[in-house]
Amino acid sequence: MRFFKRYFVTGLLIWIPLIATFWVLAMLVETLEGLVPAFLSPQALFGMHIPGFQFVLVLGVILLTGVLCANFIGRALLDRWERLLGRIPLVRSIYNAVKQVSDTMFAPNGQAFREAVLVQYPRQGLWTIGFLTGVPCDEVAGMLGEDYVSVYVPTTPNPTSGFFLMLPRADVRVLEMSVEAALKHIISMGVVAPAYPPPPTQMGLPAVEPAEAPPQS
Repeated sequence: MRFFKRYFVTGLLIWIPLIATFWVLAMLVETLEGLVPAFLSPQALFGMHIPGFQFVLVLGVILLTGVLCANFIGRALLDRWERLLGRIPLVRSIYNAVKQVSDTMFAPNGQAFREAVLVQYPRQGLWTIGFLTGVPCDEVAGMLGEDYVSVYVPTTPNPTSGFFLMLPRADVRVLEMSVEAALKHIISMGVVAPAYPPPPTQMGLPAVEPAEAPPQS
């Protein structure tokens, strides 16, 4: 029984990451293919099923959109389209919110999730890993009256949900580990520890001065 348990667990450790990877990729492909209207499906165009055709079509449309919007005429058309959407009450709120988040997260010069930090949360003496996302807006910063930074603290094992905190810069300790290594550490619930010292990474947000250790009671 011990022999069976040992090798069964070894097999699980090999197959689980592979199955999870293919499952996520399959969900992504299925979601993208669902965006293609019926009249552009391979059955409607060619009268037969072509595996992956709709996925390649979506990728092609995204690439073509990027190429067209990279020039002056494309940007002008995009600006008009955004102004049109901005006149529709409900659509305006959703579109602007999603656009601001996507521009911040995926823009090449964006500053979101550029550094992993260590903060005390949910109370003094308990530490967790978070990510610097910038600084509070002008109105909030004016009310706080000190040097504050914005930090996103993800939950584990699902980092897509979490908490948005505004903390004094002095209470935030910048980690040397990369954002990717920090995410792996969070998703694994601390099981996968990042290497130390970490390999050289690109520079992120301006460095935050490390905080002094809290006094021992």
